[in-house]
Amino acid sequence: MAAFEVRRIVTGHDASGKSIVVADGPAPQPHDRAMFAEIWNTTGAPARITPTETHEPNERPLTIGPSPRGSIIRVVEMPPGHRSAMHRTRTIDYGIVLAGEPSLVLEDSETLLHVGDIVVQRGTNHAWENRGAAPARMAFILIDGVFAPELERSVRDMVLVP
Repeated sequence: MAAFEVRRIVTGHDASGKSIVVADGPAPQPHDRAMFAEIWNTTGAPARITPTETHEPNERPLTIGPSPRGSIIRVVEMPPGHRSAMHRTRTIDYGIVLAGEPSLVLEDSETLLHVGDIVVQRGTNHAWENRGAAPARMAFILIDGVFAPELERSVRDMVLVP
């Protein structure tokens, strides 16, 4: 399998506050086995904006969801025939289809997606499937969330991915 690579451009500031590019190259945390690349993450909100980063934010153990009050952006590639396990996270996810035609699989329905479609995933139990002949690629932005008490009661016995 070819290496999975996504170009990441990170901006920052010079000493006078002028906008600059501080990094331009492959995302430093690719995961070939799962075919996704972490692009960036924040560990709280509001996110602290510094002139440059003092560390690479992706130099941490792999997690599915973001830190409390944090966010993650990643790019996922699904080869033909791929289907993820059903899963639920305590996050609001924005999924943007970049290539291919993946399907969003819910407990009671399925939706075929096309390039440019955006899914707003709100803590529901779901899976992703690529029934097409070409790879499907999506960008996902995950934002930490909390279930409302009335929803927490109804989903508390279901497996949640941390």
